[in-house]
Amino acid sequence: MNKSSLKGLIVLLIVILIGVGLALAGSQNGAFAFGSPLFALAVGLIFIVQWLAFIPAFTSQTEKYFDITGSLTYIGITILAVLFSPQPDARSILLAILVIIWAGRLGTFLYRRIHQAGKDDRFDEIKPNFLRFLNTWTLQGLWISFTLSAALAAITSTTRKELDLFALFGVLIWVIGFTIEATADAQKNKFRADPANHGKFIRTGLWSRSRHPNYFGEILLWIGVAVITLPILQGWQWVTLISPVFVTLLLTRVSGVPMLEKKADTKWGGQADYEEYKKNTPALIPRL
Repeated sequence: MNKSSLKGLIVLLIVILIGVGLALAGSQNGAFAFGSPLFALAVGLIFIVQWLAFIPAFTSQTEKYFDITGSLTYIGITILAVLFSPQPDARSILLAILVIIWAGRLGTFLYRRIHQAGKDDRFDEIKPNFLRFLNTWTLQGLWISFTLSAALAAITSTTRKELDLFALFGVLIWVIGFTIEATADAQKNKFRADPANHGKFIRTGLWSRSRHPNYFGEILLWIGVAVITLPILQGWQWVTLISPVFVTLLLTRVSGVPMLEKKADTKWGGQADYEEYKKNTPALIPRL
């Protein structure tokens, strides 16, 4: 076994162990189904769905169904969690609705975008390598598990509380974040669809206020979801509040802002208008 394969196996093992840890923490004070903690079953199913989808993706050497698989997993797992939870209440249903709306909107948007583009060049070097491509799908399982963890813990919890100010403030934060993300995506999609903008970068609308307003909206809406869950979480379930933290770190330090900034610098770096835009426009939090 060469070093690359060994490294891939280690990464795979670490990701699975982290997923197991999250499953155990989120299961405390949670409901059971089929003799096992419902939260843990949900996390396990998240990973299984990604691995099953990986098989035809690797065989066909395509990434076209990567994002839509993730979105459908969010929706499917959330619905199953509500259905198998004992006496789901208004808070559980509210959380499920917010997750489903977000996942449905973003999944549809990403699916259309990749089919219009024909491919996602991030996968060009990854697809031919079995372990690297498998790890990408496995990491998506961890991403979904972390992101959904707070909502999933509240939905599967045996603790039930009526809707309160936490729910109200959480929904308001979610609505603001969702609106920002959806608007930013729509503005960029419209910009790219205009032939006159070919080879140009967007700096109008929300993109004049932030270089990545869609990511800001994404972070904000998951903060809103976490706020709604606060009165329900107990003990080790507090670990699931890693949800908005994980989303923030992922988008600002790993696969979001850094990758797009590097790509933009390569494409437009040195151009006076781009350098001015980058200098005067915040990377994430929109300027007022």
